[in-house]
Amino acid sequence: MGTWMDPGKKSRRDFIKTAGAAALTSVVAPTILHSADKTGKGNLVIGTDEYRYEVLHDWPQLPSKFSWQTTHNVAIDAEGLLYVIHEGKANLTDHPSIFVFDQKGKYVRSFGNQFQGGGHGLEVRTEGKDQFLYVCAYQQVKAFAKLTLTGEVIWEKYAPMDSGIYRKDEDTVRVKRWGRDAFMPTNFAFLNDGGFLLADGYGSFYIHRYDKDGNWVSKFGGPGQGEGKFATPHGIWIDQRPDRQEHVVICDRAHHTLQYLTLDGEYIETLEGYGLPANIDTWKDLMLVPELHARLSILDVENNIVARLGGDVERVTEKEKDIRSNPNKWETGKFVHPHDACFDTEGNIYVAEWVATGRITKLRHLS
Repeated sequence: MGTWMDPGKKSRRDFIKTAGAAALTSVVAPTILHSADKTGKGNLVIGTDEYRYEVLHDWPQLPSKFSWQTTHNVAIDAEGLLYVIHEGKANLTDHPSIFVFDQKGKYVRSFGNQFQGGGHGLEVRTEGKDQFLYVCAYQQVKAFAKLTLTGEVIWEKYAPMDSGIYRKDEDTVRVKRWGRDAFMPTNFAFLNDGGFLLADGYGSFYIHRYDKDGNWVSKFGGPGQGEGKFATPHGIWIDQRPDRQEHVVICDRAHHTLQYLTLDGEYIETLEGYGLPANIDTWKDLMLVPELHARLSILDVENNIVARLGGDVERVTEKEKDIRSNPNKWETGKFVHPHDACFDTEGNIYVAEWVATGRITKLRHLS
C-alpha cells in the first residue's frame, strides 16, 4: 500500500509527480494489451480479443464559443446523450460547466454556470420514469445538487454540518480552502432505497449517506491508512454486477487501491495494483477503472484485470514534465491523466482527462 500523503498540503499537480515513482514500483503491472492495427478510417485500435477499441480522441464537437478547462467527469443517459463536466474558471461566470452531446458527438446544450471553478462529479440517475443529473463541485463552490437533464435545479445542498466534522460556517462561506475540516465533494453512488452516498474526497475523506430527499443520515470512513479509512476517497460506486453481492467500492486514490465495503461502511477487502484510481463504472460483468497514472483498467466479475488500455505510465509520471499542459506531447492511443470514464449500452467507453485544455476520448468497442 502506498505511503499516505495529504493532498491538502500539495497542489494536485505536485501530488501527481511525487506519487508517480512510488506507484510504478507498487502497482502490479500486467501486460498492457495493445495492437497497432488500423481500421478502415485510419484510427488506431488498442486492446486485444474482446477488449479491442477504436480510439477517437477529441470526439465531441465543442462549439468555438466555449472552451474546456480540465474535463473531470462524464455520464450517459438512457437516450445515449453524453454529459461532460469540466472544472471551469471561477471568473468566467457566464460560461457553462456542463455540456451535452448526441451519439455522433454533436453539441446539444449546456448549462451549470453556478459550478464554474469547481465542477467535478457528475452522474445520471433514473428515478421512476424520469432521469436526473447529480452534480458536485469542490474548490470555492462546495456544493452538490440534483438537476433535470436540461439543468433546472431540483435542490442544491452544502456541507452537512450535522456530521460534526466541519469547521464553523463551512456550509455558508464560499472560499477555496483545503483540509480535513473542509467540504470538497467528488462523486456519488446510488442506493436502491432512493438514497445515495457522497464521497468528500478532497475534504474530510468521509463518505456521507443521504436519504432520497437529500437529507443527511450518517457517515463512515475518514482519514487513515486503509481498511475502511482513506486518503482521497475520490471515486465511489455500488458494485451490483451479476453473481456478486452488492457492495460499495471506493477509489482510495492516494493509496493506489480500491476498497470494498458493505453498504454500511464495514471494511471487506482491498484491491491493489492501481495508479491513482479515480472513478468507477460497470457494464454487464465488467468494471472500468480510470487511473490518473495514464491508463484504463478493465476488471472481470471476479475482479481480475483483463485489459489495460492506453497505458503511458512511465513517460507521463517520470519522463515528461508538465505533460498535462502540453498537447504536443500527447500520443495517439495513449492517455495522460484519465479522471473519469463510463460505458454506454453498447460497451463503448468515454474518457475524461485531467488535462489543462480538457480532452474527451471515445473508445468504440469492436465486437
